[in-house]
Amino acid sequence: MRAVLATFAKFLLVACAGAVLGLFVAHLAIERGVGFNAVEAGPWTALPRNGTDSIDPYARAALAHSGELPLGASEGLSFVARGDSSGARFDPRCDYLVSGDAPPARYWTLTLHSPSGLLVANKAMRNGFTSAEILRAAAGGFAIAVAREARPGNWLPIGDERKFILILRLYDTEIGAVATALDESKLPRIAKVSCS
Repeated sequence: MRAVLATFAKFLLVACAGAVLGLFVAHLAIERGVGFNAVEAGPWTALPRNGTDSIDPYARAALAHSGELPLGASEGLSFVARGDSSGARFDPRCDYLVSGDAPPARYWTLTLHSPSGLLVANKAMRNGFTSAEILRAAAGGFAIAVAREARPGNWLPIGDERKFILILRLYDTEIGAVATALDESKLPRIAKVSCS
């Protein structure tokens, strides 16, 4: 009888440890918005199946947790950058330059958010740019300074955030259809300029 109880206690301990570990991993996946079908192109990550019927369970749970409504497959695609093109995480003490050609889309937005998905509060009351309002170079490219202090041209203020992410939404684009073959050159580059 004692051997049966010892075996049952071991089984119960292993089952509890497995449940706790599984819940912890699921919590991390949901908090970080990780999905099985993520597509990476340089610093940008997209989940092209989020707006479709074939969304994976972790991505569905992350969306339910955040309350975000994903773009449908026919509407567009969202990309998130948590760091620069060199692979380093964003540092709010540093200035960044987002530059490149306009992404292949009828309309796009680039916004600055906290890691939880909220817009970043700042004194300039500017949270992002759209393809309709951005100042462009003669060749059609653009450059957006992401910094605490005001910059000439296109400036996106970091505000008082300790951490931030950039979200690029492409509307009416065909990138979603070929997202698995997407390369970094099709999206803006993010370069660290200087740090204070």
